[in-house]
Amino acid sequence: MGAKTPGRRLVVVVSGVTWDGVKGSDRQLAEALREHADVLWVDPPVSPATPDRYRGVSARAGRQWRPTLVQAAPGIQRLTPVALPGLTRPGIRETTWPLVRLQLRWALRRLGKRPHAVLACSPHDVLGRWGPSVVDVLYGTDDWVAGAELMNLDRDRVAAEERNSLRRADLVLAVGPELAERWRGLGAEPVLFPNGCSPDAYLADVEPAAVPDEFPAAVAGLSGQLSDRIDLALLEAVAETGIGLLLVGPRDPGWYPERVNALLAKDNVHHVGAVPFEELLPYLARFDVGLTPYADSAFNRASFPLKTLEYLAAGKPVVSSALPASRRLQAETAEIRLAETAEEFAQLVLDAVKQARDPNAVADRRAVAREHSWAARATTLAGLIGLTESRESTHQRPVP
Repeated sequence: MGAKTPGRRLVVVVSGVTWDGVKGSDRQLAEALREHADVLWVDPPVSPATPDRYRGVSARAGRQWRPTLVQAAPGIQRLTPVALPGLTRPGIRETTWPLVRLQLRWALRRLGKRPHAVLACSPHDVLGRWGPSVVDVLYGTDDWVAGAELMNLDRDRVAAEERNSLRRADLVLAVGPELAERWRGLGAEPVLFPNGCSPDAYLADVEPAAVPDEFPAAVAGLSGQLSDRIDLALLEAVAETGIGLLLVGPRDPGWYPERVNALLAKDNVHHVGAVPFEELLPYLARFDVGLTPYADSAFNRASFPLKTLEYLAAGKPVVSSALPASRRLQAETAEIRLAETAEEFAQLVLDAVKQARDPNAVADRRAVAREHSWAARATTLAGLIGLTESRESTHQRPVP
């Protein structure tokens, strides 16, 4: 299981995604927090009936009725809790989070530690259960209510869980001002806490990933899932220009299957499927420009796409739909180009490709990304929860 670090405080990160899944904001923040405390990462619960593809590393041990506690990385323990089959169904789901909390207490006893803070990255019922000395933090990585339909969840139930978590939280973090404003309307006082990136992870000099023979030399790339979050018309417009379109990430089979099949059949379009974060860099090296082609939806307007910062950290110019978060970043650098229409999006991609390799522009992109590092975000959070300042300040709810 790995030895715990004597004398270091513990932060519990109850994630909305498995450790083995997409390396999103939950995991990258947890990794950066190791500079300030030990971390206990809690996966979403699974059951013996959960398909292997949703169970991560726990699938290797077969279908289990017991939780597992393993070392995920230096300074990070990983708990995979187990719930009853049908864990999201009415009647059974009322047992799910009480069982998760029981198993979390079991893991804390195994580790011989009490948490300094519990960080909930979803609206599920985990806050306010650990005593008055523990800082309860709600970390709004997305607008969960706006995204409920996208995730096939009951919107009213998600909204009720969200209100409950807001009431129980000592500190509320919101990824952007749109979510913060909505939560203020519910009586919270959120602190703005945008997403970050890990700039040093993108500095290695790697060989660009292979592409099919006779693929265009100029390449626009998208790193991320092909799903309803994406405006497919923007990708179709880029493909029509004739430059290479390289798509790196899983595909939702229910997302416009006929149109996506037609797009992927083009000679200048190449889809490589899901790629682990650790193997992403060669594909980014192949990009001349990174794409953030998000659809105009309430969920996306409240988001802060990680991919935009990751492209900048890799030294790539970005062409994005005109999301509020992208507008805020554009105020820091001209290396983010925003489009209102598909035609404008495609033209901006062609413009960006011409300046993609300019050394001064590459340095500027990476400098902007460094200002938004996860290390800086973790230092901010450590201060807010009292890891690096007097304990009295932790239960005050700062207003941005």
